[in-house]
Amino acid sequence: MTNKALKSRIDSGEAVGIVAAQSIGEPGTQMTMRTFHYAGVAEQVPTGLPRLIELLDARKEPKKPIMDIQVLENYETNEEKCRQIAALIEDVTLENVGKVEERLASKEISVIIDPTVMKEKRLDLEEVKKTLKKFSGGEVHSSGNEVKISFKTSTLRAIRRVTNKIRGAHVAGVKGVSRAAVLKGPGGKYFIRTSGSNLLEVSKIPGVDFKRCYTNDIMEINKVLGIEAARNSIIQEIKQVLDSQRMDVDIRHIALLADAMTMDGLIRSVGRHGLSGRKAGVLARAAFEETIKHLINAAVSGEEDKLIGITENIIIGQTIPVGTGIVKLARRI
Repeated sequence: MTNKALKSRIDSGEAVGIVAAQSIGEPGTQMTMRTFHYAGVAEQVPTGLPRLIELLDARKEPKKPIMDIQVLENYETNEEKCRQIAALIEDVTLENVGKVEERLASKEISVIIDPTVMKEKRLDLEEVKKTLKKFSGGEVHSSGNEVKISFKTSTLRAIRRVTNKIRGAHVAGVKGVSRAAVLKGPGGKYFIRTSGSNLLEVSKIPGVDFKRCYTNDIMEINKVLGIEAARNSIIQEIKQVLDSQRMDVDIRHIALLADAMTMDGLIRSVGRHGLSGRKAGVLARAAFEETIKHLINAAVSGEEDKLIGITENIIIGQTIPVGTGIVKLARRI
């Protein structure tokens, strides 16, 4: 351990930020737009350059949110039980369980329920009726596999609006999870991969081992588990993207980037709306993007630049405060 610590030391004043930026940026420029597919899942796991840009931009919603849900240990080898849990997770809308038809002449909406789907999704008719009552506001009554909603005073246009609304009405499952597939992992143990993410609601599903669940949505991780978990997720996601392209980058460079993105308790993007736009010196901010805007704002507010960074010292031709330039000597007179 002592040897490891000694080998990890760096020189005082080392420009670790520049080295990290070069180490991540250089392989990033070589990245192709390749996307790998996982067998047995219709959705693809996002990777490559688009995913790296998504992470560095700290986008609020990833293009392809995915969760890997682990079940309790006693269910890991039971595929049927895993499928039952997956059925509880998958978002079910009214359109999934029946055919919605308008009957404008009688001012009714008819829903023909598919009993096979109802059995597969483990739903009963009362749940469907309750959902219809909530979303339509009309009188709901059923006969066999048909549920009717009748309106006494609604206009035809209002009935059309209600029809469109109830087609997407949430009946069961977890909102935002459009697909849940059971996959076999290492050691023959099963897990559930979803398209869509809702970490908090998944934690309430019986049989789910929440401590081992994971989502690629770093904003959701921050919201549910906190900034430290989000930082670890940023490191893991960037490392996974680089590894998928067979690019070997020291994890300490990635950790430094994640630290910079999360240092004030929020997830900041790397661009002008995040880290670059929040630099202390006006010259450093102006050197990146929106030069005129930053200079005008600084002039109007009387802002001073303390010249403590690298960029501003390069601009005015002074020694940069890195490496040997970090040393300051005073001569006794």
